[in-house]
Amino acid sequence: MARKPVSTPPEAPSASVAKPVDPRRRAVDSLMKLAAERPWDQIELSDIATEAGLTLAQLRGLFPSKLAMLGGVTRIVDDAVLADSSDDLANEPIKERLFDLVMRRLDAMASYKAALRKIAPVIRRDPLALAALNRGAVNSWRYMLASAGIPTEDALGHLRVQGAVLLMARVSEAWLDDDEAELSKTMARLDRELKTAGRIMARVEDVHRLTAPFRGLARAICSGRPLKGRRRERASERGEDNEDYAPAI
Repeated sequence: MARKPVSTPPEAPSASVAKPVDPRRRAVDSLMKLAAERPWDQIELSDIATEAGLTLAQLRGLFPSKLAMLGGVTRIVDDAVLADSSDDLANEPIKERLFDLVMRRLDAMASYKAALRKIAPVIRRDPLALAALNRGAVNSWRYMLASAGIPTEDALGHLRVQGAVLLMARVSEAWLDDDEAELSKTMARLDRELKTAGRIMARVEDVHRLTAPFRGLARAICSGRPLKGRRRERASERGEDNEDYAPAI
């Protein structure tokens, strides 16, 4: 599969020329550092503030909760992937573009892998946390798909976005257990998931196309105006006022 490699973020410059790290990034990185070392439920907000060199008041101004900080990982990854976006694969099939996109996201998440391994089982047991993170993931993938030239704002856009979120979640499970440098298990899982997703979306698009006349009829009925009256209006607009021109109902 075609894949555009992503280099790991450069090492921080020396202190004499280092730029101040964004406090939000400091908070997120501190949480993930602690999560790699201890259980999720043993990490207190005060621990995160201390690790990040912030007061609790400053941390509160940045994030309302640990879960929000975990969601901040998504934003960091989004920024890295979008900054590295290009048109190199613009003419490739959608499957190739998605393959490249998912692998670049995983590359950007690599520094958080140890923490995510410990966090993932805890979050999977919390439906409310999963729902909250899903909202952030939907927003994230709306931009990811847009960066790959995949429509997100048409009638099926929401399905494409939510499908991408689920695909990423499934592939991430394999990635968290994949310690090979080449990530061959992860890429094999991604390839299978993309094939399945492609078949599902093809069926959805077929159904959407075939049911278009029925949706139009439903809208006509729900609008409250007689169907014959609307047809006459359209015929009048085209200069076809003859009653005999109107199609039979």
